[in-house]
Amino acid sequence: MSYPQGVTEVDRTGEGPDDRAAGVAEDDAQRGDEQQGDGQRADAQQGDERQGEGEESPAPARGRRRIAVLVAVAALALVLDLVSKLVVVAELENHAPVEVFGSWLQLNVIRNAGAAFGVGEALTIVLTAIATTVVVVIARLARKLYSTPWAIALGLLLGGACGNLTDRIFRAPGVFQGAVVDFIAPKHFAVFNLADSAIVCGGILIVLLSFRGLDPDGTVHRD
Repeated sequence: MSYPQGVTEVDRTGEGPDDRAAGVAEDDAQRGDEQQGDGQRADAQQGDERQGEGEESPAPARGRRRIAVLVAVAALALVLDLVSKLVVVAELENHAPVEVFGSWLQLNVIRNAGAAFGVGEALTIVLTAIATTVVVVIARLARKLYSTPWAIALGLLLGGACGNLTDRIFRAPGVFQGAVVDFIAPKHFAVFNLADSAIVCGGILIVLLSFRGLDPDGTVHRD
């Protein structure tokens, strides 16, 4: 096909400079839209992957710390120990033993300068220091205490230690040298008190929890 002489390329295509500029702008806009769409799809895909990873490994929810349980159990053990000692000292000291179950279980008040069950009578000050250390250690451990069974066990230890420590501080013969009041006297066994019982029960519970793999923070480990 031929064109008349003098007809330019612009005339043959029917496009002017403005038309070509508009076409170029339209192509650029289309490419920009395509790139933006690809970016949005990539961001959405990455977000889904991150969300999927978060769902696969959620952080363990340990709940609230069990400080209130620890304090309640310790307070109960301490109050029972102190009240029982006040009663037996006022009513039974310097009297004949009272039979509860014949000769198998009696109430017989004695003053014990040693540890639980009359052990270590020459180490009163050392035993006082040990009891104080136990109280401090339990108080520090309470910051990461999320297990109710552990709270009960440590509460029993804390209440028992505070009960006997109170005797060490306030009873004769002097501060940090006081003799502990014992009054529960089974046959063929050492005389003890409620604080000793709380300490023993708390220790047994801790051993059982350790065998089960339960830690104070509520996690369970398997060896």
